[in-house]
Order: sequence, then structure tokens, then C-alpha cells
Amino acid sequence: MNPPGHSAIFVAMATTSALTQSRIIGGHVAAPDSIKYMVSLQRSSRQHFCGGSLVHRYWVLTAAHCNIGTRTNGKKVAGDYKVNIFEGTEQYAKPHKLVVHPSYNSSTNNADIMLIKVLQRFIFSKLCVCVCVCGTGVVEGHLCQVSGWGHVRVSGGGQVPLKLRTVTVPIVSAARCNGSDSFNGNITANMICAGYPSGGKDACKGDSGGPLVCRGRVYGMVSWGNGCGDAQFPGVYTAVSRFRRWIDQTIYGPHLRCFGYR
Repeated sequence: MNPPGHSAIFVAMATTSALTQSRIIGGHVAAPDSIKYMVSLQRSSRQHFCGGSLVHRYWVLTAAHCNIGTRTNGKKVAGDYKVNIFEGTEQYAKPHKLVVHPSYNSSTNNADIMLIKVLQRFIFSKLCVCVCVCGTGVVEGHLCQVSGWGHVRVSGGGQVPLKLRTVTVPIVSAARCNGSDSFNGNITANMICAGYPSGGKDACKGDSGGPLVCRGRVYGMVSWGNGCGDAQFPGVYTAVSRFRRWIDQTIYGPHLRCFGYR
């Protein structure tokens, strides 16, 4: 679900039936200082609506469908753990520009990826670091970690946690995820799925754009799904490895030759 209205971007580096977007349930509270690259995007009222990850001193990686309303009154804060509560460790920055992938399709959720550049750089510290972006894919069954401040249950309108939460989920094959009893062909080559056959552990509303981290690198971003924690429908993530070159080109531009691209 895209966030409505004009939104501030509150970048919080945590020391820690339809195709429904903005969808952590079945997990646990992250330990303080354990997830230092985590980002919270918030409206000017400091209401959280999307997640993200810091991939450079000036750049945040998130989902393209989190772009609604983020161009005005932007604000970013690094070094947070309890969302919406001032802890004295935050770093504030305003967005300079939003770069949505040119192939993003809001109808199919394909290429659901965006980079946000901030005006003033974040200062790396013991509470704030960037995370590496993967260059290759990830195999079925590999356990990965997804984190966020999104809803922790579905019924009753959901419950938004105060502290950052995290959950470990296994990668699901594209064949299974695309099966007729699951997403029935709606999973593109730019998406990966993750979740348990029994369900119960997943990202949920408000976790969109948050990182799926495997082996210490970002392999996916929370994109969309059908409900939260449904055994029949794993969570769907943007396959970050498919966009590695675009990420490097956007961030480093003419200096891209340092990465071996020709």
C-alpha cells in the first residue's frame, strides 16, 4: 500500500487478495546496536511508512513504491532504534533527489527499487554503517534476515512495534513461488521469494523497502505479497543482484570503471 500525502523521510539507522505492497511478523525484537544499516522513512509527523538500508554515506536503498510524497519536507535520521522516540543518537538529513528505476512498473511491481540521495552525508560510527549490496543471486533454502518497524500481526488492523524487529526466513524457489497454487506466474526475474512452508514468519505492512540480508549483504528488498505470513504466499522481494550495475552507475557515475564495468 503506497503511503499517501506529503511525507518526510526519517532515515533511522537501527542499532538493530490483491498484490499488497508495504507488507515483520513471527520475529523478535532486534538487539540494540545489531542492525546498524537499517533505515526508517517517515512522514513529517514522524509516522513510519517504509524501510530502507544505507548503502553509501549519501545514498539510501529502498523500494520504488515508497516514493509517494517523499519529495517534500524530507527528513532523515540515522542512529535510531526505537522508532518515533528521540534517543539522542539520531543523525538528520534531507533528501536531495529520488531516483526510481526506469523500468519500475507499479501494476506488476517489477523493478521495485529506488535510491534516495541525501543533502548532507551520514557520519559512520558504531551506531551507523552502510551495508554491502550483493553481486550475485542466492540459492533456495538459504536463510536470510529481514528487519523493520512494520506491523507484527495482520488482524485488528495490525500492531506497529516501537522497537526494530527482525526475522529469519529461507529463500523459496521461483518455481514454487510462481506455482498455480501461489503467485501463478506473477513473479518476474527481478523478484525473489522467502518464507517457510508453514508460514507465520514474514515482512508485513510498513516493512516495504527494508533489506533482506544474506551472508551480510543485501540480496532483496521487501516489495509486495498476498497478506503476511501466509503459508501459500511467501514474501516477495526485489532481487537486488539484478540491479547491481544500475545501483553503482547511479551512485558512482563516471567513476564506475573502478568496479570493473566496461
